[in-house]
Amino acid sequence: MVRRFIALVAGIAGISIGMASIAGRQVADVPKAPADPYAGESNWTTGAHDKAAVAASDAAARPSEVRIRRASDSHFYADTRVQGRQVRMLVDSGASLVALTRNDAEAIGIDVDRLPIGGTAQTAGGAVPLRTVLLDSVDVDGITIRNVEAAVVDANMGVSLLGQSYLAKLAAVNVEGDTMTLR
Repeated sequence: MVRRFIALVAGIAGISIGMASIAGRQVADVPKAPADPYAGESNWTTGAHDKAAVAASDAAARPSEVRIRRASDSHFYADTRVQGRQVRMLVDSGASLVALTRNDAEAIGIDVDRLPIGGTAQTAGGAVPLRTVLLDSVDVDGITIRNVEAAVVDANMGVSLLGQSYLAKLAAVNVEGDTMTLR
């Protein structure tokens, strides 16, 4: 019981520190997305993508911002669509990657046991194996990021994490009071 309480306190402290660092981040600090997400693909009608038209249609369809209200437990949760399937995630700026629970990964069609073990993660409960995967898309209310690095964590996290492999590709993440804004 005491170990669980200490783990919970450590997790909340880590998230709070991470949220504070993201709240002050400037747009210039955000890494650039890959230069051409459609490299190697062709349009069946013309044999090539009209990159300007694709970029314009993507920008027009994308909302300018998404607002998330703080939950009663003081965290921010996003109802995401991962590869087209609904997954509730804790927004965790301290997590390097999107981290899926085994149950969430299997629910979106990932065969977890076939994924390579790509290392370990240090959690409050100790080291746990990570199985790495590249997600086709992660969407939060219309803000879709493609080719998102993720890991499936075989530990009892309870909830999947929306980490930096998604958040760092946004123009801005701000927290003001009880509202988090993603742009």
